Amino acid sequence: MARESISVFDIFKIGIGPSSSHTLGPWRAAQRFVDGLPTYSSSKVRSVKILLYGSLAKTGKGHGTDVAVILGICGEDPVTFDVEQITPRLQQLTEEKTLLLNGKQEIQFDPAEDVVFLMNESLPYHPNALTFLCTFEDGQEIAETYYSIGGGFVVKEGETNGSTTAIGLPYPIETAEDLLKWSNQSRLSISGVVMENEKTWRTEEETKRGVLNIWHTMRDCIYRGCHIGGTLPGGLNVTRRAFLLNKKLIAGKPYQNYNEWLTAIKSGGQGFKYTLDWVSCFALAVNEENASFSRVVTAPTNGAAGVVPAVLAYFIAFCDGNDDDKIVKFLLTASEIGSIFKKGATLSAAMGGCQAEIGVSSSMAAAALTESMGGTVQQCLMAAEIAMEHHLGLTCDPIGGLVQVPCIERNTMGAIKAITACQLALQGDPDTARVSLDAVVNTMWETALDMNHKYKETAEGGLALQLPISLSEC
Repeated sequence: MARESISVFDIFKIGIGPSSSHTLGPWRAAQRFVDGLPTYSSSKVRSVKILLYGSLAKTGKGHGTDVAVILGICGEDPVTFDVEQITPRLQQLTEEKTLLLNGKQEIQFDPAEDVVFLMNESLPYHPNALTFLCTFEDGQEIAETYYSIGGGFVVKEGETNGSTTAIGLPYPIETAEDLLKWSNQSRLSISGVVMENEKTWRTEEETKRGVLNIWHTMRDCIYRGCHIGGTLPGGLNVTRRAFLLNKKLIAGKPYQNYNEWLTAIKSGGQGFKYTLDWVSCFALAVNEENASFSRVVTAPTNGAAGVVPAVLAYFIAFCDGNDDDKIVKFLLTASEIGSIFKKGATLSAAMGGCQAEIGVSSSMAAAALTESMGGTVQQCLMAAEIAMEHHLGLTCDPIGGLVQVPCIERNTMGAIKAITACQLALQGDPDTARVSLDAVVNTMWETALDMNHKYKETAEGGLALQLPISLSEC
């Protein structure tokens, strides 16, 4: 695989749910496409058509891929776009059958005709492929193909890497062995090594501010998700459980904001069942928001967006982790583990099944919590290995192509497994471990290659066949 220099902000991206590979990635691809149009012709654009292939076609409706590419070619940004305007904007566009291309030129565009779902066609490079066809008024026609390769990373046909570039880092890391080597030589923790690399892109203070902004987005998502009831959109009529669980656990304690809410949570003690319920509640809240086209942080994907925030929230609420420096170090460590999996395997469920999403996020959270709890670098890598080892082979079989069943509950499982992996590593001796993190990364990739395509985000196998609901119903 080509060498990549991946920043913490490549692994953690602020965007809109429900999928990093099927929503955020195609959205970014559409933005790149329209931004590059002036390089082709000085003539005005006459028409644009978008072709969705493979997994993007098969589960695109449930994942909002069509919505994402339309907003993308309109020039909207998923970081700042008002999520409350998604439905009215699409309704208006559908009725008027026009859009403002990149916010500048009005063209005729009918979503029912100009976004094409090619259910039975796939491109060889990656299952998540989309092609933009553009005709200019001078008669010139162009086509650009992009691949959404997981975690919001996008590769244009002919490129070797996604949105990352290979630049010189003081501690270049491709594998866990590299990370351990640099940590031993520098006597830095994992988060310390990562921070030194981040200084290649920006100052330490800028990195800290950016990482805290990532946490604040995660925090707000947790808080918001715990205070919205009802059912999720899409046709499955899944009840939002974080709202009900929060109400039960908080037991009438008064609060007006996040900080008061956190104080109320802490006042309930540290009982095992109480703590377990809150970890589940945190994870449910994030992924129910994700399923509702709300703003989340890809960590490292949207489908697995609840694991890292839930474990970090656990650290803050129950382990004396409510400190900005501790939060920054937690997320820096988590990001490096995600980076190792991206480089050595995949973050795409369409390529590797859910092991590439929940498995990776659980591994990230396990290592981060282990460092935060005083573990050595070897223990952090051990925790990451344990977490992934027990997600190997996990399939991606969303019912109706929606990021709801079994995706939301899997985030609670991934968070709990991360905490368990951390405890096992802290109480264990890494020198006696028989499986390394690099070995489990390689195994995950080999498992991904062997996995039947039905279990790779196609809604054609597993649980996706157990409910009488079709993609068209969703």
